[in-house]
Amino acid sequence: MTEETLTYEKAYAELRDIAEAMESETISVDELAEKVKRGAFLVNFCKAKLQTTETDVNKIIEQMEQKAK
Repeated sequence: MTEETLTYEKAYAELRDIAEAMESETISVDELAEKVKRGAFLVNFCKAKLQTTETDVNKIIEQMEQKAK
């Protein structure tokens, strides 16, 4: 999956899949480092998406409050 088409929902679903595979021990030792690295990337991606969304929503709310005055 390329990062250009990655959405929060896709990243979160992939994180769940990685976590489930790790919990059920279906990831081989050879794959483990790559899955952990991908998981770290996905966590950072989701965190950045949430922060950006929060900033955008706060700006919209602020604009709406200013117009209401």
